[in-house]
Amino acid sequence: MTPLVLIPGMMCDARLFGPQIAAFSGRCTLVCAPLTGRASVEGFAADVLANAPNRFALAGLSMGGIVAMEILRQAPERVERIALIDTNPLAEIDEIKARRLPQMVKVRDGALDSVMRDEMKPQYLSDTPQRDSILDLCMEMALGLGPHVFMEQSRALMDRPDQSDTLRGVDVPALVMCGRDDALCPVSRHELMAELIPKAQLEIIEGAGHLPTLEQPELTNAAIARWLET
Repeated sequence: MTPLVLIPGMMCDARLFGPQIAAFSGRCTLVCAPLTGRASVEGFAADVLANAPNRFALAGLSMGGIVAMEILRQAPERVERIALIDTNPLAEIDEIKARRLPQMVKVRDGALDSVMRDEMKPQYLSDTPQRDSILDLCMEMALGLGPHVFMEQSRALMDRPDQSDTLRGVDVPALVMCGRDDALCPVSRHELMAELIPKAQLEIIEGAGHLPTLEQPELTNAAIARWLET
């Protein structure tokens, strides 16, 4: 089977895809690409491409999806299929940019834990029994990556390009998936992506917010399996 490259969201690592790694590691080669060491979406995409197999399936969640779209723009001939999960194809609007700047100042001054706890984590998840344990994992991932990565990723998100034209040109099997309760990247944004991509498969995961890979792993894995077999 084609290798599968996974790209996690902002301040997340491979543990974001823990259930998917467990489910698919016996079926295909899995590569989880970190988003570190750059301060632009274009730079992150170039790094992933430099370390990825020659041809691969590509799945990105949130910021990972934003980088996945840029990979598709830079090297469409290398991507055999693409999954865009709880993400956003549009450039960042000024209102969100304005919110990021105070966050970056706080993180620079040593308050990464409070920014994650008070301003970012509450927006992530649906109200499920595993919510607290997933939020704890999100904090572990963020603190493990540290303030420098937060600053890099924030700059990259602020300056990201609009990828609507990239999506219009997709000619590989495409999965567009999100949690029903995602407050960061709502269902309407994914309906837009599904309209832009010819023949895209839209999957809305019930009982999940921004991180369906962890909130509803069985439903998420089933959708990914269908996409890989398309």
